[in-house]
Amino acid sequence: MKKLLLTMVLAAFATTGFAADKVRFGTEGAYAPWNFMDDNGKLAGFEIELGAELCRRAKLECEFVVNEWDSIIPNLMAGNYDVIMAGMSVTEKRKETVMFSDEYYPADPSRYAAASGDKFDFDNLKGKKIGAQGATVQAGYLEANLKEGNTIKLYEKPDQSVADLAAGNIDLLLADDSFLKPVVDGSGGNIVFVGPGVQIGGGVALGMRPKDTELAGKMNAALAEVKKDGTLDNMIKEFFKKGPFYATEEKSAMTMESLLKKINALEMRVKELEKK
Repeated sequence: MKKLLLTMVLAAFATTGFAADKVRFGTEGAYAPWNFMDDNGKLAGFEIELGAELCRRAKLECEFVVNEWDSIIPNLMAGNYDVIMAGMSVTEKRKETVMFSDEYYPADPSRYAAASGDKFDFDNLKGKKIGAQGATVQAGYLEANLKEGNTIKLYEKPDQSVADLAAGNIDLLLADDSFLKPVVDGSGGNIVFVGPGVQIGGGVALGMRPKDTELAGKMNAALAEVKKDGTLDNMIKEFFKKGPFYATEEKSAMTMESLLKKINALEMRVKELEKK
C-alpha cells in the first residue's frame, strides 16, 4: 500500500512539473557582465541580480547553481536545476528541447573582434583561424558558414577564447556584442571590432523544462512587472550602458499626459499674469 501511494505521488509530481517554492537557477558564472564570479568567489552580474528580483516578486526562494555551458541544457533536463539563466539566446533548435520565458534582453548582434591592425576580406574570408565558445549560436554559425577554407576553434569558456585572441592563436573571435564590448574597451586599443555584425538567434530568455508551465507563468508575470516599472531597463543600463528597451506604451502615454498637463498649467499661469 505504501509503495502504491509513493508511486501515485511521484506520478502526480511528474505530471504537474514544478511544485516547490524553491527555484534553482543554472548559470555559467563565466560570462561577464551577464554572470561571473566576483573577487570574493561569489556569483555576480546582471542575471544574478535579475534572477533574485524575479524570485522576490514571484515569492519564491532562489538558489543559483554553477554549471558548465556545454552541459547546461542536459543538466536542466536531468533535474539538476529548474531554470537556465545564462545569457541564452532563443533559437528554434533550442525550443525543441527547452521552454523559454519571455525575453529579458533583446536580440544581441554577434560581432567579430581581432588584433588591432589586422585586415580581413569578409566577402571572401579564407585561411583564417576563427574562435567562438562551444555550443553557442556563434559556434553553430561558424560551423555552418565559415568552416570551409578556415579553421574553427571552439572553447569551453569565453575567457579562454579572449586569451587566445590576445595571444595571437586565433585571427578572429565571434561572440555577443554585450560580451565583447568590455573586452574591446579594456584592451587599450589592442583588440578592436572588425567586419559586419551578425544577427544570430533571438532575444535572451529563461530556459525551463516544457512540463514546468506553472513556473513559467510565475517567471513571466514577474518579468512583466520589472519591464513595466522600469526595473529591468535600469539593470540593463547599469550593466550594459544600453536601453531603455522595455518602456511600455502605457508608461509613455502617461509621461506625455503629464507633460501636456504641465504645458496647460503653464499657459494658464501666463494668461493670469497677462491679466495683471
